[in-house]
Amino acid sequence: MSDSATGDAGGTTGDPVRTTADADQVKGGGAETSGAVTGAAARAVTGVGDGTRAVRAGLPEPVKHEPTLPGPVFAAHFHLPGDPTGPYTYGRDENPTWTLLERAIGELEAPGGDAETLVFASGMAAISAVLFSQLRTGDVCVLPDDGYQALPLVRAQLEAFGIEVRTAPTGGDAQLDVLDGARLLWIESPSNPGLAVCDIRRLTEAARARGALVAVDNTLATPLGQRPLELGADFAVASGTKQLTGHGDVLLGYVAGRDAEAMAAVRRWRKIVGAIPGPMEAWLAHRSLATLQMRVDRQNATALAIAKALRERPEVTGLRYPGLPDDPSHEIAARQMRRFGCVVSFTLPTRARADRFLDALRLVDDATSFGGVRSTAERRGRWGGDAVPEGFVRLSVGAEDPEDLVADLLRALDASAA
Repeated sequence: MSDSATGDAGGTTGDPVRTTADADQVKGGGAETSGAVTGAAARAVTGVGDGTRAVRAGLPEPVKHEPTLPGPVFAAHFHLPGDPTGPYTYGRDENPTWTLLERAIGELEAPGGDAETLVFASGMAAISAVLFSQLRTGDVCVLPDDGYQALPLVRAQLEAFGIEVRTAPTGGDAQLDVLDGARLLWIESPSNPGLAVCDIRRLTEAARARGALVAVDNTLATPLGQRPLELGADFAVASGTKQLTGHGDVLLGYVAGRDAEAMAAVRRWRKIVGAIPGPMEAWLAHRSLATLQMRVDRQNATALAIAKALRERPEVTGLRYPGLPDDPSHEIAARQMRRFGCVVSFTLPTRARADRFLDALRLVDDATSFGGVRSTAERRGRWGGDAVPEGFVRLSVGAEDPEDLVADLLRALDASAA
């Protein structure tokens, strides 16, 4: 990532940039911590495996007697004598803890180091920043009609601003049919919660030929499973609340993109609405990235084992997992995804059966969200916003031992039959 992408102005050496009145140092949590890092420290970690990249992503150059990952910088303002130049002026605009996290995520989404990343207070804040920074009255936006539950709320607000919204399913690349005249195409692949997959490269090429921007919600795949920017997207957007951070204790979102002008508009929107993450949340997220590859590989492998076990149960219908060779989306997913995710969806015969199944589980929490190290599941119909059967279950596979999870799921299916 370039210095301009990270907001590092005023220095091009490999030394940490620090900011206090006399010694250019930032104090956070009672200890001196490095601020932004420029030059050599901004290099992307390339030519290595995903695990190495995740462990090293965004780390500053080593400084004697300082921590490998500097602690969170709690600052509403910074020492700023003279003209307001330099990377850090006010806490709503930039923070050294964000800088390191943004660099880390950028190195995962675009290992070549040529993408800018901005972090937000939540996934919805990131989604809103792209849509409302890029669209104007009279524009046309294409959304999936089977995507994240909050998208209908977004649609209502876009339409209130005089933006035409068209929708189509994710599967079958159906959004192509409503793309003419659009300013922005929003893709969610795999979709949540139905796990449909579209051909991202095909859609981005079609959108570019029509002069439309493309944003891809990469939450379910994570940057280790799919890189939308490499598939032609203008924006990779995700909720960092989910598998990226993986512990169910952080709300976070991000936007990554290569176009400086488009990302400047996203940054301006963040400044206007103030949808910024706290420094502690940003630090926790960066800390969690170090285990991303281990978590993702464990959860993906277990999800496939669970999908295979559920496929043998007669009461289970509509089973979806892109990693299954016979899944309707597998062929496309295998072309564009490197890992298939930790979510499995399926339908039980009735609402009552699904509720009994969830109650009988011992190793799976009945909770919303997904991607955490502790397995969760829920009957999605309880929210009323997804077009799914009453017995539809979204299962997020955690990091428990695979054989224990499979046994728990099969036992709960047996118990729920009574």
